[in-house]
Amino acid sequence: MLLLKWIVIVLIVLVLAAIAAGQAGLLTGKEPPDLGVRDGKLKPLSKTDNCVSSQAGLYPDHPQRRYAEIAPLALRGDGPATMAKLKAVVEAMPGAKVVKSEPDYLYAQFTTKLMKYVDDVEFWYDPAAQVIQVRSASRLGKSDLGANRKRVEAVRAGLAAAP
Repeated sequence: MLLLKWIVIVLIVLVLAAIAAGQAGLLTGKEPPDLGVRDGKLKPLSKTDNCVSSQAGLYPDHPQRRYAEIAPLALRGDGPATMAKLKAVVEAMPGAKVVKSEPDYLYAQFTTKLMKYVDDVEFWYDPAAQVIQVRSASRLGKSDLGANRKRVEAVRAGLAAAP
């Protein structure tokens, strides 16, 4: 019985320490230096289950390709008009901060409320494919528990509902 109490106390202390670390900004990670569009591609896939990308098919031998695959976003008007709508959708989402906004590219960071984890999300108007390519990845951790996929699907729904 005494051992069980100690285990519970240790677990509570660990949880509180993790929350304190998050609130102190120790779990934000570093902004990747290689974001953006290069040769018609967004940054490649992560090596762990914490990334989704509409360009996953460009990496057929990547071990996370199947996990990372997500459909690109459909245009709502022309490319720049869709990007403007997309920016408004992202800015309205909890924890979002638009870092870079151009007529054909949008980069935003999403920060979780409690632990302050940061995910990097990129959108690029691909004129050749006539879609918005997307990549969303967590900076830290081996798994995002589906958070990046849920976020992209929420953006997709918001864009579809945008006037």
